Amino acid sequence: MTNIVLTRIDNRLIHGQVATQWCGVIGANLILVANDEVAGNTLRQGLMDMAAPSYAQTRYWTIEKTINTIHKASDAQKIFIVCDNPTDVLALVEGGVPIKKVNIGNMHMADGKRQVATTVAVDDKDVAAFRKLQELGVELEIRRVPDIAAEDVNKLFK
Repeated sequence: MTNIVLTRIDNRLIHGQVATQWCGVIGANLILVANDEVAGNTLRQGLMDMAAPSYAQTRYWTIEKTINTIHKASDAQKIFIVCDNPTDVLALVEGGVPIKKVNIGNMHMADGKRQVATTVAVDDKDVAAFRKLQELGVELEIRRVPDIAAEDVNKLFK
């Protein structure tokens, strides 16, 4: 059984909060960045490897490779999946990756997006992906770091 301990949306992917706070709290020993662009960018991978905790391995896979490969993971692997947007998470879920809960951390403001939570800005495409994830039974949580309270997930849909 694939042991996914957390899936997080964070457009910075692996950085200080992911490495120093989330990994330790959730007990992850493998950080899997599921992102088509980063899967082919060794420079970005190297920078993220420097931020990753020494006790956790890292993998940088395309969405397709994640869908096709994650079921081969060892039970001993406690997998922390990090994506940069909800559309990629939805593609994983629709592709059969057993994601039960998504932590929404950082989705920065950009053209066409609206700020809905402390560190979350969305556009209509993001909202549609979040709605579909909920319809598929995936629990959503807005939480920047583990030691603060979660924000109201309904903010995503206003």
